[in-house]
Amino acid sequence: MTDTPPNDAAEEARDISEVPAVELINTVAVHLLSAAAVKVGLADDPETQTDLDEGRKLITALAGLVTAAATEIGDQHARPLRDGLRSVQLAFREASAIPDAPGAGPGEKFTGPVT
Repeated sequence: MTDTPPNDAAEEARDISEVPAVELINTVAVHLLSAAAVKVGLADDPETQTDLDEGRKLITALAGLVTAAATEIGDQHARPLRDGLRSVQLAFREASAIPDAPGAGPGEKFTGPVT
């Protein structure tokens, strides 16, 4: 009895040329949003997972992506990403011992001040 050889990885992987840009942008944004949420303390174990320096970087990258891509992906895709972005920006503000000035928080150079 012989084992059936596994499918070639190229056959199993979805050809990147077939993936719509909107899907790629949303996937990357959701990964950034999820990672940012963990780093600002919105996860199961905030005592060990919170890292505001890392959170700031992730939020800024997410803000840049969402802002730049909004017109390309359309409002129906951009609106939930903006809402998630705003949530992690506010969570960052709440978690930070030293508050940033209005407009100086993570991603605010792209989104404007978040209150």
